[in-house]
Amino acid sequence: MSKDHNEQSAWIELLNQLELEDREKMTDKQKRIAAAALDIFSEKGYAAASTNEIAKKAGVAEGTIFRHYKTKKDLLFSILSPLMTKLLAPFVLRDLQQIVDTPHDSYAQFVMAVLKNRHDFFVKHKQAIRLLIQEIPFHEELREEFIKTVTEQLFYRAQLVVERSKADKELINLPSHAILRFTITNVVGFLLVRHLFLPNGPWQDDETELERTVQFIMHGVAAPQAKPE
Repeated sequence: MSKDHNEQSAWIELLNQLELEDREKMTDKQKRIAAAALDIFSEKGYAAASTNEIAKKAGVAEGTIFRHYKTKKDLLFSILSPLMTKLLAPFVLRDLQQIVDTPHDSYAQFVMAVLKNRHDFFVKHKQAIRLLIQEIPFHEELREEFIKTVTEQLFYRAQLVVERSKADKELINLPSHAILRFTITNVVGFLLVRHLFLPNGPWQDDETELERTVQFIMHGVAAPQAKPE
């Protein structure tokens, strides 16, 4: 069984478990439509994908798609909106809250805990995340929802950890939002390059790559300066 099929199955199962308002659990046809749409949207992009192609891959009539989804955009949003509002945001906030509440010996230990957590989530739902990244720049509704449900809440909670580490004199005296921005940029950048842009690059094992990423966040690439005698 292929990795893409495993990712689809995991994602469709999560979609099926969501108790959305005024909506029953997905039928077998809806599952097939969602799986086909996820595959084709992530491969070709929203604009180049056709509902006819999705219907053929799902093994249903094209009219069946429009009985469940009014437009192609509704179909796209039915896949991506839960990623942000029902899955990504709750998972980020719930897991981050656990990480924040867990005592850490250092900021580096905190970053490693977050990085491992997001790495596992990214691996499991890579195809859906790829689709989200592809489409956010072209859909204002997705951008607004992403900012509202993820960015604002995530930044507030994570800044508490940064403030605590600054108070312990562990971090340099930069604004907390700047330190957090640099941290998130490196964490997200690593995940994107590792799993989407250069998945077959010259990588070491995951544990080594995670440790290197944390080391870079904490120390950069400059060689240690020798102390004057």
